[in-house]
Amino acid sequence: MRRILVPDRDTYLARWSVLHGGYDPRSSRFVSGWLGLAYVGARPLAARGLGPDAVTLAGVVVAAGVLGVTWAGVTWAGGGWVAAAGGLAVIAGLVDSMDGAVAVLTGRDTRTGFVLDSMADRVGDVLFLAALWRLGAPVGLVVAGGLATFLQEYLRARAAAAGMDDVGVVTVAERPTRVIVTAVTLGAGGLAAMAGLPGHGVRLLASAGGVAWAVLGAVGLVQLAVVVRRRLR
Repeated sequence: MRRILVPDRDTYLARWSVLHGGYDPRSSRFVSGWLGLAYVGARPLAARGLGPDAVTLAGVVVAAGVLGVTWAGVTWAGGGWVAAAGGLAVIAGLVDSMDGAVAVLTGRDTRTGFVLDSMADRVGDVLFLAALWRLGAPVGLVVAGGLATFLQEYLRARAAAAGMDDVGVVTVAERPTRVIVTAVTLGAGGLAAMAGLPGHGVRLLASAGGVAWAVLGAVGLVQLAVVVRRRLR
């Protein structure tokens, strides 16, 4: 496979900024750090000419693995598998960010790729929430977390259609945050089960993860709504 000359990190961040309406990722340590990790992982893939759509689909497969491993751990394999699902959630989140990085680094960012990536993100969110439910989070919390997440992403999409030309604001409930909450919850639940914590204790940890999804999602939705209202008035 022919190797491609890959831009450096600063060039990547500059191109990312252009594609996101001029939002400067360096204004947030969290965003710049996450994008930096995506760049490190995407660089060798971009150098070998791998297409971003393939990375997007790989991210969905890994996210499905999070649910599958969690299900196996809770059903019969034990807490070690649940803890491993937490680590797999981190990998899924990074792969999910790497597809955009590959697209930017190779100059293969397209509108169809953007739509595919957005759809893959929502599928990944559903799979993560299903994993928390299987660990023991109540259905109501899972639904509330999913609803808040989907409303935030829908609001941003409609605001963009109405003329807002960037992300508006990086809220407390962006995709990396959801990945981290899922990973921590599954990791803690798995380790607790391995340590002999009773089932109701593990379910309590799962519920805490569900609460985090719902509360952060609600706060993020309000943050974005305030900015959208100000920008589109």
